[in-house]
Amino acid sequence: MAGWRRIILGVLGIMAMAMVSAGAMAQTAPKDTEENTYDQQSIIDVTSSFLGAGSEAVAKVVEKVFADLGRPNAYIMGSEISAAAVVGLRYGDGDMQHKIEGKRRVFWTGPSLGIDLGGNAAKSVTLVYHLYDTEDIYGRFPAVEGSFYYIGGIGVNYQQKGDIILAPIRVGVGLRAGANLGYLHYTRERNWIPF
Repeated sequence: MAGWRRIILGVLGIMAMAMVSAGAMAQTAPKDTEENTYDQQSIIDVTSSFLGAGSEAVAKVVEKVFADLGRPNAYIMGSEISAAAVVGLRYGDGDMQHKIEGKRRVFWTGPSLGIDLGGNAAKSVTLVYHLYDTEDIYGRFPAVEGSFYYIGGIGVNYQQKGDIILAPIRVGVGLRAGANLGYLHYTRERNWIPF
């Protein structure tokens, strides 16, 4: 009798684990809709206003990002400084505006390594894709940058961690040229150590 109980309990345990696993697999990321994402014109308006750059140039950059990635569900407006001489450092902070979860302060730091020289200060609007829980913004987002910052120039690159994609649009003052590999580490508090 005790043997049958163990078998029945074992089978029930396996069935329960299978049901939990099936439920977890059935949960997928929410779909991007008009209600939980920002439209292109809203982003062009916010970006042009915040960056103070020519609206035509900003519109072209935003249109390119929208063509590549679609509608974002959050954006970060902030400022940053960076410098490099083979090894580079970047520090920034800003406010993230999520379509559903509202406003949240974020900080970022990051090292880079490559053929890179110069320094700049920039204002940035980072478009954020597939961020359904704002806590998921915190962490390291690898980036590959090959950029040349003209005085007053606009630049954009993509960073990705899992399904979350970031597209920082930067307007800077200074001169920085080269190509580098690195990441940005997004945190809740300012951190002067960029790793």
